[in-house]
Amino acid sequence: MELLQALSEGGRLFYWGAAAATLLATLLAASVCRLLLAYFRMWQEVKQVPGVRPCYPLLGNVLIFERDGEAFFRQVLTYGEQFRDCPLLKMWLGPYPFLTLYHADTVEVVLGSSKHINKSFIYKFLQPWLGTGLLTSSGSKWRTRRKMLTPTFHFSILTNFLEVMNEQANVLVKKLEKHVDKEPFNCFLYIALCTLDIICETAMGKNIGAQSNQDSEYVRSVYRMSELVHHRLKSPWLWGNPWYLMFKEGREHYRGLKILHSFTDKVIKEKARELENQERHQSDTVSTDEQSGCKVRRAFLDMLLNATDDNGKKLSYKDVREEVDTFMFEGHDTTAAAVNWSIYLLASHPEVQRKVHHELDEVFGDSRRHITSDDLKQLRYLECVIKEVLRIFPSVPYFARTLHETCYIRGFKIPKGTDVLIIPVMLHRDPDVFPEPEKFRPERFSMENSAGRNPYAYVPFSAGPRNCIGQRFAQMEEKAILATILRNFWVETKQKYEDLCPVAELILRPNNGIWIQLKRRHGYISENDKSL
Repeated sequence: MELLQALSEGGRLFYWGAAAATLLATLLAASVCRLLLAYFRMWQEVKQVPGVRPCYPLLGNVLIFERDGEAFFRQVLTYGEQFRDCPLLKMWLGPYPFLTLYHADTVEVVLGSSKHINKSFIYKFLQPWLGTGLLTSSGSKWRTRRKMLTPTFHFSILTNFLEVMNEQANVLVKKLEKHVDKEPFNCFLYIALCTLDIICETAMGKNIGAQSNQDSEYVRSVYRMSELVHHRLKSPWLWGNPWYLMFKEGREHYRGLKILHSFTDKVIKEKARELENQERHQSDTVSTDEQSGCKVRRAFLDMLLNATDDNGKKLSYKDVREEVDTFMFEGHDTTAAAVNWSIYLLASHPEVQRKVHHELDEVFGDSRRHITSDDLKQLRYLECVIKEVLRIFPSVPYFARTLHETCYIRGFKIPKGTDVLIIPVMLHRDPDVFPEPEKFRPERFSMENSAGRNPYAYVPFSAGPRNCIGQRFAQMEEKAILATILRNFWVETKQKYEDLCPVAELILRPNNGIWIQLKRRHGYISENDKSL
């Protein structure tokens, strides 16, 4: 009898187990069918757009993408030359088509619209790190946050930040002094640590002394995280979060997040306690400690902790951290890359460097004073240099949007929901807009040469309604650092372009660093400078 009951119980368990397995298999099959139907529907809608033929269904072109950032950058430039005459280029990232835009008129359709402001799904791979802050958010959250944060980049606040930029740039010069008249050295980390000190003090109100500690765990984690995210977004088999953690790089990604978030968590908590114990007053930029009479700087974090939306609601801790993480990443890594590329191109083109020195001498003479905002306005040629650097080496090599509605681009009907990829490094090399695009010619950006140029032909900070909120901050910082370096040194290099090995991950930077030699400007006349 007991045996019969056991067999009966086992039969019921087998029945329910089989039923559950059947249901799971049915749901899985239904999901796969929906995915396939969506894939073939999208394939049908965009099949008329010229592009690179997919290798396999659902995998698309990912198997032909170069895996490391250096080779991928060369591949992007090759495609730029190969498909230059195509109106747009279709490529498949897994089951999703991406329409690559690299002509000013096609870029304008997307960036110039107030409707196509949603970031592509690939930005979700940044969300574990940056949350849904200003860079990665969409829709109403982005609009509300942008409106809330725009006042923090008011001119008066940026002017106050210039004081920090001066101080840290002078620390950088002291660090570089030991290399004067010595062998070539890699200046990349020196500049990266300088920009990290600047963003920490302006964004979080904390002087971390990164330039005094060249083994920065935060900087190393940022670079590795950029590499991991870039590799993941090109690998559809790594997209699922639970699945990703089963891989070695997924676990490394998790450890990197802990380092990056603990860094900002610590500072935010310290700042929140400080604000609780102090009564803030005066302007949005500075307050005065009544006991000491010392000037106390207001950082971006101070303003975030006090910011409110239209309903008077303050940001949550999570909201604050995702914005701080966003500005820490965007505010130090992109600027470090831009300054390093500038140093290399100036060292490679002594005739351009001489013009910059001449302009600096006209503005500052032999004075060692700090740079003011009025000085920056007068450095027009240096501004042209920076713009030309960002044309050739844009800090952000590509960015993507999802179309909010069906639109027409060069006569092609592009359905709603399609992802578009804008590649500045290809756009900026359009020979019809920038003749001999590989040449370094800052004069391209003089007022007379820029007149009449389509504004969407040059987008190092994106463009339109969703342009970079911090571009004025970045331009001010790049000018201040470069002006400080070049007031003190003549820069030379023997490094060839082919030795740079640019890496196109989240940020475009040289894989082999920037190797330069320094000569002291005052009291020294370079062989390249004797014509002066």
